[in-house]
Amino acid sequence: MTATAPSLPWQALLDGLNDAAWLVDGTRQTVLAVNPAALALLQRPAAQVLGQPAAGLLATPEDTEFWRQVPHGAQRLHSHIVACRADGSPVHALRRISPLPGPHGEPLYLVALQDQTEQRRAEQERETALAELRATLESTADGILVIDLAGRIRAFNRRFAHFWGLPGDLLIAGDDAAVFDWMRRCVTDPAEYERRLAAIHEAPLMNTVDRLVLQDGRVLERIAQPQWSRGEPIGRVYAFRDLSRQLAAEERIATLSHTDALTGLPNRRQMADRMAHALAVQRRGGDPFALLILDLDRFKHINDTLGHHLGDRVLREVTERLRTGLREVDLVARVGGDQFALLVHQGDARAAELAARRVIEATSRPYVLEGAEFTVTCSIGIALCPQDGVLADDLVRHAETAMQRAKEGGRASYRFHQARQGVDLRSRMRLDHAMRQALVAGQFRLHYQPQVALADDGVIGAEALLRWHHAELGDIAPADFIPVAEDSGFIVPIGDWVLAEAVGQAAAWRRRGLELPVAVNVSALQFQQASFVDRVAAALEQAQLPPRLLELELTESILVRDADEALARLNALARLGVRLAIDDFGTGYSSLAYLKRFPIQKLKIDRSFVQGVPSDDSDAGIVRAIIQMARALGLRVIAEGVETESQRRFLVHAGCDEFQGFLHAPALDSATFEASLGPGAARPRPAWPLARPIAS
Repeated sequence: MTATAPSLPWQALLDGLNDAAWLVDGTRQTVLAVNPAALALLQRPAAQVLGQPAAGLLATPEDTEFWRQVPHGAQRLHSHIVACRADGSPVHALRRISPLPGPHGEPLYLVALQDQTEQRRAEQERETALAELRATLESTADGILVIDLAGRIRAFNRRFAHFWGLPGDLLIAGDDAAVFDWMRRCVTDPAEYERRLAAIHEAPLMNTVDRLVLQDGRVLERIAQPQWSRGEPIGRVYAFRDLSRQLAAEERIATLSHTDALTGLPNRRQMADRMAHALAVQRRGGDPFALLILDLDRFKHINDTLGHHLGDRVLREVTERLRTGLREVDLVARVGGDQFALLVHQGDARAAELAARRVIEATSRPYVLEGAEFTVTCSIGIALCPQDGVLADDLVRHAETAMQRAKEGGRASYRFHQARQGVDLRSRMRLDHAMRQALVAGQFRLHYQPQVALADDGVIGAEALLRWHHAELGDIAPADFIPVAEDSGFIVPIGDWVLAEAVGQAAAWRRRGLELPVAVNVSALQFQQASFVDRVAAALEQAQLPPRLLELELTESILVRDADEALARLNALARLGVRLAIDDFGTGYSSLAYLKRFPIQKLKIDRSFVQGVPSDDSDAGIVRAIIQMARALGLRVIAEGVETESQRRFLVHAGCDEFQGFLHAPALDSATFEASLGPGAARPRPAWPLARPIAS
């Protein structure tokens, strides 16, 4: 089971090992080969191991630090660990990492994992069994000290001497008082040790278990049980067990369960525990507190640009800055990839605001890593207890909502929770759900607004406009549900439905002798889909509609977001034969360079400029400039939102080609639209150039 050819010579070695083992490329720190024993132990298929980062298989702090230090000379690692299988069950194992020379001198590392889970389980079972036996049988694996009823030492084993560090000459001398005095001086609290020991001696039938902390930091468990002979007590057996490793392992596991491995900060679980405590204190009349949710702005760009290893270093640097920017009584935790939570104790709105400002100032200072200098900002949402809630879930939700508001407001700032935000979010959730049901239930429909030639007032096209009538809510305006659909991503299936419906309607009109182009609005998210051009082609083919009778209206923001990708997609649409127009022109970021570069045939002047003409000189100047620019570029111009005759006359004199608006007709259902044209009213569309691909 190998990932690359260089690991093949080692596969036989790996397969011959009884222990789990895998081979790691020391340069890339990825797994080259793995034996079946390792796959079985980790409960992973080979595909999830080969080629994966070595630090990810045994995600202990020791392993993480070792692989991080490999480029700096780390060679070997040998220790007991507790790893996790794929199903989450723990694996107690002895892990060894050793360097190996590659066939071409490249650095390789052999990771061997000796499964000690069964051994650990057997030890626990043995200890349970020993607890049910007599003191001597229970304690055979520990340090044993046997004394008689008079307090004289009758026997001890070597482990006992080792645990207590008894000198050899003291053991040979046979001085019981000296041994007991040595033991008393080894513990951290001699007085308590003597008091406890006296209590044990006064009750010869008492069984006791306690712990002794030695001066060198080790912890011994002391088990005292009476020694029996023929039904009578004849002395006492002390069993001593070194718990230092066990306690260290338990502490390490507890630390991992409550601590973020990358930053060392408390994790989401520990933050939840601390919040629960703070809420309990507050309910008993304690001080208020504030919860701040902090999210790094555009952190994905750092990972994409500089790599995840530097991204991790940035997170650690942010951690240090957060620690220095908060009071000692406050808590900071990492609760997500690039998200942190701050618990400001005894904090009202003023204290929370000061903390947020300190954090923003600290995190926004320039970062310099490996020669790269850059800035990282953050957005913060603030929820106050008890004003904004007395439940942890409510406070977290409110703080996250406020944080999103901060991002929407331009990032690098903070926002307090406002009660209305929660209502708005719930309303948007209900609307999103209702939209999804509406598409399935067929509640959406298209209306068509005539597009009219200013030269002779003839209808030369139609724009398809989405309408939604809900059984309970009535008519829902597109301005209310389209932003929700764009935010949730549901605009893509809605857009596909609109495209198919409009193309089908245009084809139906054509079969009845009404050859009328139909314009369809395209959202940014829909246009960015890799299969968008194919979907357009499929819709045209299924309806048997000539591409020249379909016009796609795109906003300016779509075209400038990724100009090269947009150009490639527009050229593909142009080769397909559909017409392309820029919607709401003048409200976005288009430039002459883009207009010359893209295969666009028409500009649609936004209604916000049309409403002011001819009385508003500024709007009139903008409209004239757009028309003149379009003429210079060989583009046609249509004005939307035309409602008065004076507006129409102005557009005629300015040289505009087409208009649409209530002056002629609102958006109509397909049957009414067709009837409004009357017999023979449809005319061929004026001949204007087909879209032609532009060289990228």
